[in-house]
Amino acid sequence: MNNKLIREDETIDDLQLKGLCIIQKKDGFRFGVDAVLLANFANVKRGDYVIDLCTGTGIIPFILAGKTQGEKIIGLEIQEQMVEMAKRSVKINNLENRVDFVQGDLKDVSMLKNFTKADVITVNPPYKLFNSGIVNPEDKMAIARHEILCTLEDVIIAARALLKDNKRMFMIHRPDRLADIITLMRKHKIEPKRIQMVHPNTKKPPNIVLIEGQRDGGAFLKWEEPLFVYNDNGGYTEQIDRIYGRCK
Repeated sequence: MNNKLIREDETIDDLQLKGLCIIQKKDGFRFGVDAVLLANFANVKRGDYVIDLCTGTGIIPFILAGKTQGEKIIGLEIQEQMVEMAKRSVKINNLENRVDFVQGDLKDVSMLKNFTKADVITVNPPYKLFNSGIVNPEDKMAIARHEILCTLEDVIIAARALLKDNKRMFMIHRPDRLADIITLMRKHKIEPKRIQMVHPNTKKPPNIVLIEGQRDGGAFLKWEEPLFVYNDNGGYTEQIDRIYGRCK
């Protein structure tokens, strides 16, 4: 491994997936279970062209590169520092032929026209409304969590623009925004096709929703069985262990 690619304020973290690793800031935004759940939920087939919106450090493209046979995976991120860091992770993993990152604003329609149309869009967008609490618009953590630089509608508009006809987007969000998500997807002709709720455990309500939508798809919605992160004894459920590759 080339240590020159790692800065003093960064860590190199093992994804425990085919030897892949990722560079992250020691004190910055670091990926969590959301990214792993979304990468597992997304249906990426052999030869697919994938675009990950709001990619951050690039965690979802790297997981998809390890778990799927997608041909090309592109991460789009507005924060230049994040993109520079993700590009170094590409070099460390020798994935230059499959994974790349682009710095840009998903609201920039002219920029989106330069992308190859995608078979799959994935997105883990900012969850919180900009007016939900005191927020510093310059704070990188706030940008990742709050709708400062893009809204939910901006994300859905970009997904439609980037998808091939009848192809699919996969999003992770919060259940309290589900009505907004479905309304905006239908407004922009991305039909909700599949939903899965994620619960902390069997005794708590869901705190994550996974949703799949199809560009210009017909009306039909499937509910997946709920996913529980922890069992009643406090350990990870077999569902989560399978997702993380800890059991068959």
